[in-house]
Amino acid sequence: MRRILHIDMDAFFASVEQKRRPELLGRPVVIGGDGDPTKRGVVSTASYEARKFGVHSAMPLRTAHKLCPYAVFLPVDYKEYSRMSEQIKKLLGEFTPTIEHAGIDEAFFDISQITKPSDEIAKEIKKRISQETGLTCSIGIAPNKLLAKIASDMQKPDGLTIITEEDIEQRIWPLPVRKLRGVGPKNSAYLEGMGIKTIGDLASAPLNKLIERFGKSYGRYLYEASRGMNESPIITHWEPKSAGREITFQKDIYDRQLLRKILAEVTREVVNDIRRRGYKGKTVTLKVRFSDFETHTRAKTLYEPTDSLEQIRRAAFDCINRLELKKKVRLIGIRVSRLEKGSPLPSAVLDET
Repeated sequence: MRRILHIDMDAFFASVEQKRRPELLGRPVVIGGDGDPTKRGVVSTASYEARKFGVHSAMPLRTAHKLCPYAVFLPVDYKEYSRMSEQIKKLLGEFTPTIEHAGIDEAFFDISQITKPSDEIAKEIKKRISQETGLTCSIGIAPNKLLAKIASDMQKPDGLTIITEEDIEQRIWPLPVRKLRGVGPKNSAYLEGMGIKTIGDLASAPLNKLIERFGKSYGRYLYEASRGMNESPIITHWEPKSAGREITFQKDIYDRQLLRKILAEVTREVVNDIRRRGYKGKTVTLKVRFSDFETHTRAKTLYEPTDSLEQIRRAAFDCINRLELKKKVRLIGIRVSRLEKGSPLPSAVLDET
């Protein structure tokens, strides 16, 4: 029997801040941007105390401040969060080498070959993390990644949930369809329009109906996922598909020359990133969001993969020249995709001009 464990650190960024600043324990804490809720930015993580007020990740900081004006707002300290993440994942490697790092605060790993019962393994992991970091995590264990991910979210914070195939009808089917991985707000709303509100409702839908509405691939995924069927492997190594950067301006910008200057700077950061990791890219995509939130993208595919700042910057400028900039700009971003492995360049050439 396959046993997959999913570990999700509880309100990770906020918990790290509360750990190193004990005076924040028990208080609503919101992490995002540079920590100033009067500026543009989004919530990265909110403590459970803040979540009681309706604050959640990806929410604008200004909205979070309206909902919880007495919260402590702090900037993102990604360096410290990464350090803590590495410490935790090094600890997890002592249990099994078959680990998929799904993000800075979560991971999947296969415990099928460990002879101990699932609950003992989970309790030992939770104890070690608590002892070595002072943080808590929630763990889900199930026959596959799909169910393990759902399980880890069922008893947060500091939860432990074990799901078996026999539990699917009683414990999974009553959940909102939005709980299924891969079902976002748009598809969730579309499914509700079909009268499908729970995972159980989805499981009762005929396969041909789902394929007719959503296409062969996604329709079959919905059919199988609602029944708890998932054969996704644990991916211990993966190659990135793209690299990019976005900037949201504190004040909307109309000056075209200033936008080009900022675009050049962002492009340099992206090129340095792919060079540092030893990749070359073939497609350059520009993203522009105007003050009214209307968003446009333009892309240019090069003849061959490159890590040349000059070529990628020229492609980015070609993209922006194909956009009508008649309104003020709120956000600008650049992404280099279709990456291929090359060789990392020495730091001496990273900041080429």
